[in-house]
Amino acid sequence: MYRLLYPLRTYLIVSGRMGDEVDVMAADWVTVLSHDPLLVGVAVSPRRYTHKLISRYGEYVIAVPGKDMIDDVWIAGTLSGPGKLKKMKITLVKSRKVGTPSIREALANLECKVVDSRDYGDHTLFVGEIIAYSYRGDAYPDGEPDPGAGFLAHIAWNKFITFKTEVIKPSVE
Repeated sequence: MYRLLYPLRTYLIVSGRMGDEVDVMAADWVTVLSHDPLLVGVAVSPRRYTHKLISRYGEYVIAVPGKDMIDDVWIAGTLSGPGKLKKMKITLVKSRKVGTPSIREALANLECKVVDSRDYGDHTLFVGEIIAYSYRGDAYPDGEPDPGAGFLAHIAWNKFITFKTEVIKPSVE
């Protein structure tokens, strides 16, 4: 049962181009695959509009939402197609190196160029190399995430959690 892996961080996957062909999808199945080069993977069902756009343009943006974006995350995760963008309160902005827009309100945006894609069961794993990024300094002071910045994790169908500001370290080193 895959739910035993939860809670998982929740992200917004932006695909397509500004205008009619852009989509934002909520995704929990996002992971780092390599540090050098910096590769991340996102699993997307072929039934999703996002899948079509990533396949067409060969790129995507991983936006890191904060708790103030919870309604946008819910809309992106429960509605399909570009019409849902009218219900979301996000601002799409030009990315630094890819044609896919980033989300102004996000805590961070990672711009990815697809370097591989493979089907695994009922999903496609799109492997992207991070070629540019942007982030809010208050969410990542000194380059490290601030647990109190409101990062989201998904625990059940309509339940999310944020992180405490308590930082713990192992007692052995």
